[in-house]
Amino acid sequence: MITFDNVSKQYDNNQIAVKALNVEIKKGEFFVIIGPSGCGKTTLLKMINRLIPLTAGTIWINDKRISDYNIHELRWSIGYVLQQIALFPHMTIEENIAVVPELKKWSKTKIHQRVDELLALVGLEPAKYRQRKPKELSGGEQQRVGVVRALAADPEIILMDEPFSALDPISRTKLQDDLLEMQRTIQKTIVFVSHDMQEALKLGDRLCIMKDGEIVQIGTPQQLLQNPVNDFVQQFIGGKQSDQLFTIHDVLQPITVTNDFGHTIPVDAPFPTILEKLAEHDLLGVEENGKLIGMVTRASTLRYLAADSKKRGHVHGG
Repeated sequence: MITFDNVSKQYDNNQIAVKALNVEIKKGEFFVIIGPSGCGKTTLLKMINRLIPLTAGTIWINDKRISDYNIHELRWSIGYVLQQIALFPHMTIEENIAVVPELKKWSKTKIHQRVDELLALVGLEPAKYRQRKPKELSGGEQQRVGVVRALAADPEIILMDEPFSALDPISRTKLQDDLLEMQRTIQKTIVFVSHDMQEALKLGDRLCIMKDGEIVQIGTPQQLLQNPVNDFVQQFIGGKQSDQLFTIHDVLQPITVTNDFGHTIPVDAPFPTILEKLAEHDLLGVEENGKLIGMVTRASTLRYLAADSKKRGHVHGG
C-alpha cells in the first residue's frame, strides 16, 4: 500500500531528519509511528503527501511513485488530521466537511448525504451540528469534525499527526475509542503519529518506534511488549507488561455524583492499586495535583477490561 524505499530527508542546515528508511505499511492497517521529540516521525508522515520533499529514496503508494501523482490529486486522495484542528472559522460544519468533495466536483445531493453520514458516524447529530460554526463546538467535537473532514472524499489513506494530544484526558480517551470503532467500519489505511506510548499500544495494529531519524523496531503491541529489541525500546515502553496496558484515563468519567468522595486515588496510580481499591469501593474519585479531575467506577472498569480483552484477542491475535 505505502512503501518507503531507502527514504532520507536532510534539511539545508545538514540536519538529517530521516535516515535511509525502509518500511511497508499494509492496506487497511492502523500503523502508529512513535518516538521521542525530534526523532523524525512527523517528517516521515508529511513526506507521504509531499508536504515535505524527500532528499533521497522513493515512496510508493499502490505501486506508483508519489512523485508521479498530480500533487492535488495525491492530497485529495489522502485525508489529513492535525493536532491543531484548523477548521475554517467562518464556515459552517457542513461547509468545512465539504471542502474536498466540492473540489472533486461532487453533486450537492451527494455532499449533503456524505456530511450527514459522517457526522452520524462520530455521534454528532447532523440536524443539530450541520449549520453550526466551529466556535460553537467543544474541543472534542471540533476534533471529531476534523477527523470526518479527512474522511469526506472517501480517501484510502488517512494521515493523523498527534490529533488528540491537545485534548483533555476524557475527550482523548473517548476519541481514541471512537476512532477504533470507526476503523472497524471504514477499514482505511491509517498512519498515526503519537508521542504517547499508551495511545500507540491501544490504537496500533503495528507500531514503528523511531529514534534519531531511524527505525528501532516495528511490531505489534504484543511483540514490542514481549520482545523489545533493545534497552531503548524497553525503557520507552516503560517496561509495561501486557496486563498493565490499562491506565486510569481509559475509564475516567466526569463527576456525576454530588456526594463528597470518601475514597480517592492519584491519577498515576498503578493498575494493581486501582483494582485493589475498586474491590473495596464501587466508586473512587481521581485526583491530580490535589484536585478532583473525575471518577472511576467498579462497573465501568470491569466493562472496559472485558471489552479490551476481547478486542486484543480480535485485533492483535491474542
